[in-house]
Amino acid sequence: MTSSAIIPSPIKPIATLPIDEGLAQALLSSLTEYGAQLHGRRVWLACSGGRDSLALAALCVQLYHHGRLPFLPQLLHVDHGLQADSSVWAQHVARWATAQNMPCQILRAQVKGQDEQAARLARYEVMRAVLNTDDVLMLAHHADDQAETILMRLIQGAGVNGLSGMQPWRTQTQSGRRNALWRPWLTAKRSMISRYAQRLQLPYIDDPTNEAGDNVRSGLRRDIMPVLATYNPNVIDNIARSAQLLSDAQSIINDQAIEDLQRVAVSDLQLASAQRVLDIAVLNTLSPYRQRQLLHHWLTQDEPLPPTKQLVDEVFDLSRRQDSNHQTSLFWQAGLQSYVIRRYRQRLYRISSDWLDWLTLPLGKVEHVISDLTAEIASTPAIRQQPILMTLRSDTYFVWQAKIWPHALAALLGGDRSGSATLSKDTLSKGTLRDKLANHQGTIRLSFAPLARQQRVRTVSMPRPQAGKKLYQTLGIPVWLRESLVIVSVDCRHLKDGQDDLIENAAAVPILLLSPFDCWILHTDIMRVESNHPAAFDEIAEGVVSQIMIQKAR
Repeated sequence: MTSSAIIPSPIKPIATLPIDEGLAQALLSSLTEYGAQLHGRRVWLACSGGRDSLALAALCVQLYHHGRLPFLPQLLHVDHGLQADSSVWAQHVARWATAQNMPCQILRAQVKGQDEQAARLARYEVMRAVLNTDDVLMLAHHADDQAETILMRLIQGAGVNGLSGMQPWRTQTQSGRRNALWRPWLTAKRSMISRYAQRLQLPYIDDPTNEAGDNVRSGLRRDIMPVLATYNPNVIDNIARSAQLLSDAQSIINDQAIEDLQRVAVSDLQLASAQRVLDIAVLNTLSPYRQRQLLHHWLTQDEPLPPTKQLVDEVFDLSRRQDSNHQTSLFWQAGLQSYVIRRYRQRLYRISSDWLDWLTLPLGKVEHVISDLTAEIASTPAIRQQPILMTLRSDTYFVWQAKIWPHALAALLGGDRSGSATLSKDTLSKGTLRDKLANHQGTIRLSFAPLARQQRVRTVSMPRPQAGKKLYQTLGIPVWLRESLVIVSVDCRHLKDGQDDLIENAAAVPILLLSPFDCWILHTDIMRVESNHPAAFDEIAEGVVSQIMIQKAR
């Protein structure tokens, strides 16, 4: 099968054909600049089969054959299925790669939409699935592409970041995998690449949509760039120079935003791409323009494309509101996920829709039985005890676990009144309910159950029990986390004549309240540690951990 879009030149080996030294110098200069980053890493080349990418592949073959390039990249061709001949194009690229003894993989993508942006996202998604961590993907973008990109972003109202254009080297981390995009030809002009392709008689694919003028980029290429060249023949080089200057400026802005984020982020509430949280009080200590830059940087975390200026302005306005209305939600459909931006009290949350969905999963009751608490903690001090580990809610992506170390549980049930949170055999006397709970002969059952909305609880810092909205407000729990509260209770039975008999008042006693990000010690009649001993509570708190783990990024 053939396609009219393929230049009718024979497929032949090109390793020994003449090298274009101008293009070679551009590639080798970039290789020198990023040699340290490239060392020991596998390199791929995104090859559509068009003139630019096939020419870059050809030059790599030639330089590798002559010993001037230390590696031969592997080709990746993506069949989008958007063109009638796309499968023919894929076979053509594979045959050309075989003729050059060049490894090549053909990938197929499902494009959600018909525009170039949808195809681009689909293309990168399937290629990232092939790349391992720290692999490098070469791209054949050149100086003309850079100029078109900057003009396109200019008429769209981009800021410094957008007008700095495409970067020759950019590291990106998505789905927990870090890769680098390498564009070694950003200083090379399209005219140089065209002459090189003609000399080698490369059978490249001349995609008719590239010059059709049916999108912004092709319209700029066909109609605007030739006119600009009549005013200044160096327009391509000059735009590239401006892009470099703006790139330097953006680096300074990024460094400032990263520094500001370290101050403003609420570290104990961060959950990678699922939840990002800012302290509004600290944010407001910055000047307005630094706040906007920080919000732009904060929103862009975990996403390949930045938010719109309108969204940044709306988030800025939300952060500066003085009322107590916490119902406002801003929705952002980003490239990889959708997010909701909300304010609760003096904190700003960027929450993924997937995380919000996970928080609605039902919570069930789970139990753990300890037959001998004293034995659990009587190990040699040099040997760390194993925690009680309970999974409270999980799916493919997120897992909520509670970790309770035996010494912390023992301190809650058997610590002495001096404020020590250490369980010793001397404190385990018999006769009282507290003593029986901590007695080494007792069987202890821990239960983890969802907090009922009207269930009254009292933390050690509260003067009286509370329930429902009053409790949520006292503890500062946002609306979306209120269905994710778990009560930890202890139920004890005392062994007598080999039988489990209920001890006096042996109903389950709540001792802890957990949320996905926090833990509260509850006030109970059995507690040995008094509220005027904060050091003892600190020691207990260190032995109780509520944690969220990400098993698989979306």
